[in-house]
Amino acid sequence: MRTIEEVEKHLRSLHLHGMAQTLQARCLQAQQNGSMSVLDVLTELVQDELDCRQSRLIERRFHSSGLDERKMMQDFDWSYNPRLPRQEILELISVKFVQSAADALLIGHPGTGKSHIAKAVAHAAIQAGYQVAYREAQCFFEDIFEATQTGKRKKLFKLFCGADLLVIDDLFLKKRLPQAAADDLLDVILERYRHRRSTMITSNRPIEDWGKLLGDNATASAILDRLLHRGHLLKFEGKSYRLKEASKRLALEKKNN
Repeated sequence: MRTIEEVEKHLRSLHLHGMAQTLQARCLQAQQNGSMSVLDVLTELVQDELDCRQSRLIERRFHSSGLDERKMMQDFDWSYNPRLPRQEILELISVKFVQSAADALLIGHPGTGKSHIAKAVAHAAIQAGYQVAYREAQCFFEDIFEATQTGKRKKLFKLFCGADLLVIDDLFLKKRLPQAAADDLLDVILERYRHRRSTMITSNRPIEDWGKLLGDNATASAILDRLLHRGHLLKFEGKSYRLKEASKRLALEKKNN
């Protein structure tokens, strides 16, 4: 007669790690609940395996997305900036716009929560089963330049253009962009628009300035035309959360000293 340990070993050799992790608990549950049939136990074990695989898939998607932290809206202080477009933000967090292949532009003052929202949306999209690519704008252009130089541009564009949601954070944070930035951004946006993939961009510069900042008004117009055709434009106004945190930290340091 086989032991539970032997069955667990066989399950792991078949890569059924979810079932192996819960086998003992399910057997104990069956012993304590005399009405459970063999089919009931098998059903629970199969669901455990499915849950385990889904959890591991989500974890892999998070690590491959480029996100460096898991932002949640529970951490967001709505009271500090009551003028923020709360309803529109919550609609983005629902990630319905990804399903409908819409885009989103988050434009406004520095420190008003644009990056927090973008990361929270990206994390929610991963949880919902979507493939996400997140890059700060500086890294986005650096990655393209490096991939072009090393012959990996096609592979990188497959990631940037194929993800269900692409997030480019803090566009124009640095005024000076790489020489090919306008063309590179246009190539990605056109491809994503053609294949109906969602793009989210945050920036502290108004869209009227994009032509000057990209150094090409026609290219900026083409980019904005695609993004706004099926897109949401959210304007962020108010005080800086970063200054708020800095003031709290300085006050605490002063108190401790």
